[in-house]
Amino acid sequence: MNLEDFDYHLPPELIAQSGAEPRDASRLMVVDRKRGEIEHRIFRDLPQYLRAGDVLVLNESKVIPARTFATNPHGTGLEVLLVREVPTSQGLWEALLKPAKRARVGSRLTFADGLTATVEAMEEDGTRLLRFSGNVWEHLENIGKTPLPPYIHAPVDPARYQTVYAKTPGSVAAPTAGLHFTPELMNKIGGLGVEIHYVTLHVGPGTFKPVQGDPNQHVMHLEPYEVSPETATAINRAKAEGRRVVAVGTTVVRTLETAWDGTQLQAGQGETQLFIRPGFQYHVVDALITNFHLPKSTLLMLVSAFMGHGLMQRAYQTAVAERYRFYSLGDAMLIL
Repeated sequence: MNLEDFDYHLPPELIAQSGAEPRDASRLMVVDRKRGEIEHRIFRDLPQYLRAGDVLVLNESKVIPARTFATNPHGTGLEVLLVREVPTSQGLWEALLKPAKRARVGSRLTFADGLTATVEAMEEDGTRLLRFSGNVWEHLENIGKTPLPPYIHAPVDPARYQTVYAKTPGSVAAPTAGLHFTPELMNKIGGLGVEIHYVTLHVGPGTFKPVQGDPNQHVMHLEPYEVSPETATAINRAKAEGRRVVAVGTTVVRTLETAWDGTQLQAGQGETQLFIRPGFQYHVVDALITNFHLPKSTLLMLVSAFMGHGLMQRAYQTAVAERYRFYSLGDAMLIL
C-alpha cells in the first residue's frame, strides 16, 4: 500500500465552510459497488435507497466545547484542546497545547475562571497529560469553545456542528456523516420499517491527522466507544436473517468492526485503535454513508477498503468534476 495512492487534487474552493440548509439539502453521491455505477442525488432522497428490515446505525456522541485558553507561569498564553478525560485517573486529561514548547512538564497552567492544571507528562505524539484541580466540565460549559477542523475558517454555529440526535458528551470533532439528518428525515426513514439504533464513539483530533510515511506503520489514537445490548442484539439478529446493516459514518464502522468477536457483535465499552485499510475484511457493515475525506487520511483508506480502490478513485474524481462540497460540512456519499 502506497501513501500516494490516497492522494488527490482538491481545489480549495470545494472545501465547505458552512453546512447546507436545511441539513438534508446537501448533495448525495450514490455509489453501487456491485455495478460500479454512480448517481447524483440530494440527501433527502436517502429513503429511496433504504428498505424495511435495514438497520441504520448512528453515532450519538456529542461534541464538547473542548477548546479553551490558559497562561503558563511566565504569562504566556496557550491554546488548550482537551482531547479526552483519562478514565482511570480522576482529574487527568489528555490535551494538545499551542505553543507546545511553552507547556513543559511540571508547569502550572491557569485558566480564565481560576481553574488550574499541572502538566504531568508529555506523550510520544506531543500530547500533554494535564492534572486539573477543579471541575473541568463546568469550566468547559461556561468558557469552552467548540473546536473546528483546521480547514474551516468561517464562523460556524456550534449547534450546526452537532448532529440532531447527539446525546453523550465526549467528542472533539463531529461524526460528520450524521450532520445531514433532520428529525423529519429520520421519522420518514423509521416509517419505512428501517430499524434505527445508536452506538457511541468519541471522536479525537487524530481524525484530521494525515498519514505520514508508510501507512502500515501508522498508529491510530485511542478512542472510547460503547455498544449497547439493544444495538448488539438488533445487529446480530439482522446479520443472522440476512438483512443489511447501514453505517452512518466511519466512526460507526470502526465501532462495529471493533466490537465483532468473529461470530457476533459484542455489547460493552472499550477503546479502539482499529485502522481499517485495503485488505481489511468487513464483517458487520453492508452499506456506508460518509462524507468526502482528506487526502492521505485514514478515513479515505477505510472508504477505499470498503468500496475498492479503483472505484474510490473514480468516485472522488467525479466528485471534484461535479463540484461536490468536501470535508466536515460538505456533501455525502452513500456506498451500497
